[in-house]
Amino acid sequence: MRVIGMDTSYKYLNICLLDGDVVVDSLHMECFKQQSEWMIPKLKELMDRHGWVSEDIEAMVITEGPGSYTGIRIAMTVAKVFCSSMNIPLYTLSTLQLYASNREHTAVLMDARGKRAYIGKYHLGKAVMEDTVLPIDELANVLTEDDFIVGDGSLVGKEDAFEDVAGHFLALRPEWKKVENVNLLVPKYLKDTKEYLVK
Repeated sequence: MRVIGMDTSYKYLNICLLDGDVVVDSLHMECFKQQSEWMIPKLKELMDRHGWVSEDIEAMVITEGPGSYTGIRIAMTVAKVFCSSMNIPLYTLSTLQLYASNREHTAVLMDARGKRAYIGKYHLGKAVMEDTVLPIDELANVLTEDDFIVGDGSLVGKEDAFEDVAGHFLALRPEWKKVENVNLLVPKYLKDTKEYLVK
């Protein structure tokens, strides 16, 4: 099955072409607040490189948040339009789940601005703590020495760790959630709009 995976929920543009159990090609590009400019051209570039056309695509999988207020909407809007027009299924994953992949005892951190952070804890692809947003100074209360830190590790004195997530889409295929009504799909922000506007 030919699938397009997309994530624009944070500062990276992540796109991948999946065919069965193979990552055919992928893009992992830092372009914070510019994903909307690069999304379609880069997707077309990947598809053209491998001779894929719209009719070849059998499904799409995207992240539904948490993340950037605008960022999440970019991949989601493209996917909703494409899946609706082509009448193909759309699947979602949590952004933090995608970054964690199917590693053991993994904590994912993302800067949520306003001295807050998104945090999710996963083990073998499944949540062991629900995605939430916490003040940065409270992160230490939920992290343990056994946690492998992914994402904005600098928030807790570790190194930042972001990587190409193309293989993660494949590793998490059993966790993909099918969207029953594409028109009703909305981002999961975890914060209200006013909090997003904090500079």
